[in-house]
Amino acid sequence: MSEAKIDRPLSGKGIVVTRPAHQAADLVELIAAAGGHAILFPTIEIVAICDSQALTELIDRLDTFDIAIFVSPNAVSQAMRLIKARRELPPRLALATIGRGGVRELERYGATRIAVPARFDSEALLDLPEMREVAGKRIVIFRGEGGRELLGDTLTARGAAIEYAQCYRRSRPQVDAAPLFKAWERNELHAITATSSDGLRNLVELAGKSDSPWLRQTPLFVPHPRIEHAARELGFATVVLLQERADARACLQLSGHCLESVSWQCQLNLISPNPQHSKARIDRLGRRAGRSSSSR
Repeated sequence: MSEAKIDRPLSGKGIVVTRPAHQAADLVELIAAAGGHAILFPTIEIVAICDSQALTELIDRLDTFDIAIFVSPNAVSQAMRLIKARRELPPRLALATIGRGGVRELERYGATRIAVPARFDSEALLDLPEMREVAGKRIVIFRGEGGRELLGDTLTARGAAIEYAQCYRRSRPQVDAAPLFKAWERNELHAITATSSDGLRNLVELAGKSDSPWLRQTPLFVPHPRIEHAARELGFATVVLLQERADARACLQLSGHCLESVSWQCQLNLISPNPQHSKARIDRLGRRAGRSSSSR
């Protein structure tokens, strides 16, 4: 493989980025640096809640809580904007979030001691020592409307008193997916990234009647088994489960898949193979990748 291919492994590849527009910049830049073309198509918009009275009343009594959990970077940015407009965070309030994005947002607002799990989901957060001994503690969970109940239900079962603070809504953008189909027809669209199950479902709905078969035949990259499961339920044929790392790692994984086969990259430990693949299929992909590599 030439040095140019190694340095710019996405050369000529079009990658759909479905993240909310305000969160897509890092991945877009990395795709461009790898020689690819990022096709921005946000499938979720983060918008303010319709009635913020309950949220502001809760913010005014933050001193009564022991722990504040922010489930996402959006939860941090939406909640902290309102908190800082009314008051400072109580010094004794312990902070926790899920993922490096949430940590960065909290640090931007001056937070220093933040509990964060190594794996970026609610299950991993619940495994932290800080979340195991919570009997008698009051915990507020900042999240979007209609979020998962796992955190609250589990912490309640462990003896904590839980309150939810709904601080934003997820909305489906009103956009036309026809340009994606046309890019696919011109062989300018080679992969799709999806970072949430809701965003993936929105993509399918936005594609509408034109979504079959091109959308489900395009390789899809997801960072979590929960999204992978949703993708397979929606009928996507090729779903690559990425390791949960920063965008740089995701970009490398995308690069490898576009250049070779899924299993060839598994040998480089860049992507986690889907456990549903049979060994025979992995062997076939490996032989195909080997033949392709030896021919160069």
